[in-house]
Amino acid sequence: MPCDDLNHLELVSTIGFNGNVNRGLIIHPDREHMIYPLGSTVIIRNLTTNRQEFLTGHKNNVSCLTVSKSGKYLASGQVTHMGFKADIIVWDYEKRSLLYRLTLHKVKVEALAFSPNELYLVSLGGQDDGSVVVWNMKTAAAVCGSPAAVQSAGTTFTVNYANNSDDIFVTAGEGTLRVWELDLQNRKIRPLECNMGQLKRIVKCVEVDENDHYFYCGTTSGDILKMNMKTKLVANYGPAKGKFSRGIADIKILKTGDLLVGAGDGTVALVKGNSDKYGLVKPAMKVQGAVTSIALRGEGHQFFVGTNKSQIFRFNFTDSAMTPIVSAHYEPVADVAFPVGCSELFATCSGDDIRVWHTLTSRELLRITVPNMICHAIEFMQDGHSLISAWEDGKIRAFLPESGKLHYTIDNAHNSGVTAIATTEDCKKIISGGGEGQVRVWDISERTNIPRLKEAMKEHKSAITCIKVRPNGGECVTASDDGTCIIWDLCRFVRKQMVMSNTLFRCVCYHPMGIQIITSGTDRKVAYWETFDGSQIREVEGSKTGSINGMDISPDGTAVITGGDDKLIKLWDYNEGAVHWVGEGHSGNVTRVKMCPNRAYIVSVSQDGAILIWRYPQ
Repeated sequence: MPCDDLNHLELVSTIGFNGNVNRGLIIHPDREHMIYPLGSTVIIRNLTTNRQEFLTGHKNNVSCLTVSKSGKYLASGQVTHMGFKADIIVWDYEKRSLLYRLTLHKVKVEALAFSPNELYLVSLGGQDDGSVVVWNMKTAAAVCGSPAAVQSAGTTFTVNYANNSDDIFVTAGEGTLRVWELDLQNRKIRPLECNMGQLKRIVKCVEVDENDHYFYCGTTSGDILKMNMKTKLVANYGPAKGKFSRGIADIKILKTGDLLVGAGDGTVALVKGNSDKYGLVKPAMKVQGAVTSIALRGEGHQFFVGTNKSQIFRFNFTDSAMTPIVSAHYEPVADVAFPVGCSELFATCSGDDIRVWHTLTSRELLRITVPNMICHAIEFMQDGHSLISAWEDGKIRAFLPESGKLHYTIDNAHNSGVTAIATTEDCKKIISGGGEGQVRVWDISERTNIPRLKEAMKEHKSAITCIKVRPNGGECVTASDDGTCIIWDLCRFVRKQMVMSNTLFRCVCYHPMGIQIITSGTDRKVAYWETFDGSQIREVEGSKTGSINGMDISPDGTAVITGGDDKLIKLWDYNEGAVHWVGEGHSGNVTRVKMCPNRAYIVSVSQDGAILIWRYPQ
């Protein structure tokens, strides 16, 4: 059934920020809203209430973002697959609606800029396109276009308009720095090359001063070029000593004439703009990750910094106080878990960290980090006293969920890393699966609280992807990449049943009654099986494209949610085997989905590090 014919799940909030979009963080001229990209969605977030609104229309990741001077228009560009054209969408900010869809550039839109009187939008294509196009904002027609640089130059990275003229803009990049003039009568744009003498620089950002006399360029070498707009010559460049490490990603000019500079090593510095030494006005500050965008609020009394580690910080200019506003995963999220009977909190794991979130406010409550390791799976103990996690170094680590302190570690739990984990209702057993295909049962003694190995069950030939314990705790089911799901007796530690299919199983769920299991994987089918004899009851197509990676079943067994490589969240009726609701919003492959215990929300996580919270339809 096409997605358009189905009911759409309501997206309540998102936890995420694509920090790899250069200058992707914007404060709207109304000073009340922050705008930033997450996957294919543009998020407008109220700075006082934290309420989020979503602009959806792109089919792939947003690659650039800009807002017009008055704030009337918002424009976003995207990337797409090789050989296809990438859209630019112009949004009406007041109505939060799509105004124009402009399609001309191939593969990627690199940068966008509005003219000061909002008459034109200039767009820059990526390295596979290499053209610069001026669009008329009244008619949505392309006025004119031109190659962005000479054949011998590299990629052009950035474009910025003059502050007082609708006819002058600047483009810069690898071995190219040009000032363009728009000739509307003849429908042409004419470039004037800037003479940089002996200097060889790759320019990543350009900022024009308010009188259009000079413009400042931030380079990958970590210095600032000051160019004269009239003569197209270098006025000065610096600092000669103490260049910014890992290059300059963004520059903003303050009313005082000083420059705010963000660098690739996380430095945020205020430098003197009027001298050629570019000395620091006050000591530089450091943030986690590389700075990719700086956004001023109003005159710059407050400014916001976005980093490639998916974090946004707020700075107060007077006292240099730094507050994290958004923190999110920047690597693929591997798992999500709710404590038993508690819908207020949930935990996610990604890369080397585990984070606990507050469901209603999307606020990060706790972060547990094990440096240079990868966490594959997490599970709360049924009594809520510990959070069990599976790691690639073959250890099972248990943490206290309130403080994040390490409770205990099971060393050498599996040879090829621990890939899946589950716990029993009585909190006396942990069941773990490894990359080598073994399933191991660990007994937790009441006296010492330290688990010891009870039994190892060797039947799977490949990595275990999912483990679920039957509601009464007497048996468990394990899904594996070898194309089998095995139901194990947890008293005798032997195989009870095995189901086989021509697929790599990714997820499995018990029906709350315990009489059926439901599986899915790379064959895109959702299959129902009897636990008594392992026979297949039915099989339905779960997805048109890509495997199904995550599945969860409601506590009463009436509904199933799935998510996978088609980037959709689907809510099924268990008995009918039909999709009734669909959620569109992810731009990365969905890795896991979970329903909260009181059936108020659905949480889905994906490979691009995003966490999306959906309202469960009542």
